Amino acid sequence: QVQLVESGGGLVQAGGSLRLSCTASGNIFSIDAMGWYRQAPGKQRMLVASITRFGSTNYADSVKGRFTISRDNAKNTVYLQMNSLKPEDTAVYYCMVVSGRTSWGQGTQVTVSS
Repeated sequence: QVQLVESGGGLVQAGGSLRLSCTASGNIFSIDAMGWYRQAPGKQRMLVASITRFGSTNYADSVKGRFTISRDNAKNTVYLQMNSLKPEDTAVYYCMVVSGRTSWGQGTQVTVSS
């Protein structure tokens, strides 16, 4: 079983920045994809960004040019640098790791005030 610990959420004004981190531990043989999803109130969970073990990235159109995903394979950690934040980025952000099966973090709240 894989455990995920997220950190870095919080309250920020529009235009500000936050950096999310997620570290995986437990029964890990190898990690394939890692990523971040978000879910705003009343909306479905959606992909924000993902990164493969080889570093290939994928972003939602709404965050391209503002968010950057990266990972440290030695630390089993994925990061999400969020710049130029907008109120519409407000959501609970969930870390996702694929290591034989898909595991999810507990979620971290990101609130962007206007």
